[in-house]
Amino acid sequence: MDETVLSIVAAHRAGTVTPEQTLARTFARIRAHNDPAVFISLRDEADLLAEARALAAKGDINLPLYGVPLAVKDNIDVAGLPTTAACPAFGYNPSHDATAVAHLRAAGAIVVGKTNLDQFAT
Repeated sequence: MDETVLSIVAAHRAGTVTPEQTLARTFARIRAHNDPAVFISLRDEADLLAEARALAAKGDINLPLYGVPLAVKDNIDVAGLPTTAACPAFGYNPSHDATAVAHLRAAGAIVVGKTNLDQFAT
């Protein structure tokens, strides 16, 4: 099934698919693909499903990225996930999101995890 950000948001707004269902489907795809080289860190599925339920409970379906799952490269800070830039020896645990991530979350997006990249994004 080809999906776009627009089709995901439209389905969520129409109520034909919930953000929780989208996140569950996202995790099913990650498990099916089973490639450990894609994600450096992945959030707990139960936590993400709870976040999706909380987003839906707020009822603000007009958020531009309402319930859209996304991944962030591992050189950008996401609170609760380590930032390593693919070099664990230089890793740290950020206490807050990078500005770009904070804006995406405020727009209704849900961060699934941190993706791999060339070390230090070189």
